[in-house]
Amino acid sequence: MIVSAVAKKMVEFSEGNLHDINHLLKVHAYAKIIGECEGLLDEVQTSLELAALLHDIACPLCRIKYGNTNAKCQQEEGAILAKGLLSGFGLPDSLIDRVVYLVGHHHTLEAIKGLDYQILIEADYLVNADEGKLPEDHIRHMMETVFKTKTGIALLKSVYRL
Repeated sequence: MIVSAVAKKMVEFSEGNLHDINHLLKVHAYAKIIGECEGLLDEVQTSLELAALLHDIACPLCRIKYGNTNAKCQQEEGAILAKGLLSGFGLPDSLIDRVVYLVGHHHTLEAIKGLDYQILIEADYLVNADEGKLPEDHIRHMMETVFKTKTGIALLKSVYRL
């Protein structure tokens, strides 16, 4: 229930920006699939799905404030915005803190700790590779160096015909 409520809030928050709306929904779908297939515990699945929906919450602000959506600004501004949005849902502090951490690190590929973090990186990349029309050598490199879950690797191979 909470995941759907946050999804609805994020669609409204995106103010009709179809790119942003489609991106967050696609990342959420991949995250949900990977998390469920990898057998995440319920609370970890919830943190993953919430982070997938909120990971780019700062993009509209960054476009206005900085004129771009570079990773560092997205992570810094996103953590603040995610905490504010989630605080209105009556969630446990531990869940909010984890989601805020994930949003604040979703472009940081070093020192990935936790399956929710790993899967968020994989789900976001699955979508970004398509949206950015990334070349096959880049996709293969990510598969070999960053992707760790069996489901994420299988999806990457299937989607990009590797």
